[in-house]
Amino acid sequence: MTLFLFVITVVCLQRFVELVVAKRNEKWMRERGAYEVGGGHYPLIVSLHVGFFISLAAEVILLERSISDWWPVWMSLFLLAQAGRVWSLASLGRFWNTKIIILPGAHVVKRGPYQWIRHPNYTIVAAEILVLPLLFQAYYTAIIFSVLNMMVLSIRIKVEEKALIEATDYNKVFKTD
Repeated sequence: MTLFLFVITVVCLQRFVELVVAKRNEKWMRERGAYEVGGGHYPLIVSLHVGFFISLAAEVILLERSISDWWPVWMSLFLLAQAGRVWSLASLGRFWNTKIIILPGAHVVKRGPYQWIRHPNYTIVAAEILVLPLLFQAYYTAIIFSVLNMMVLSIRIKVEEKALIEATDYNKVFKTD
């Protein structure tokens, strides 16, 4: 239980720091003429992530889940995802945000993991939503929130790509025609 509380605390603190960075980035972008799209589904994103942590804690604590026998595998994958998360966010720099903030005329980032995949951070979040519960044998949370995350991302990615195509050089960079 102590390990679970430590891990969940560290991850929640990480998310809090990311929200502070996102707010700072949003302010910087808006000062340069950026605008938000997809605000209608943003509460779904927030609810999904808050619900994920509540579900994970409830399943581990109430159902007395313990660390998996496969913990070295799950922890390695989780730490790899964290490294990918930092790389993705650092590659986007001030353009990274939890919201879809579009800066018209901006050049789309094509460095770091973005040179190989369009949405690496979404892939990493999907991995985290699966792997973190598996680390503590919280199978219900892993399954339910992986499905919910796929549903929300199926909306979000379409909205984000449409806005990027309309306002930036996204089509040119990723050749989506």
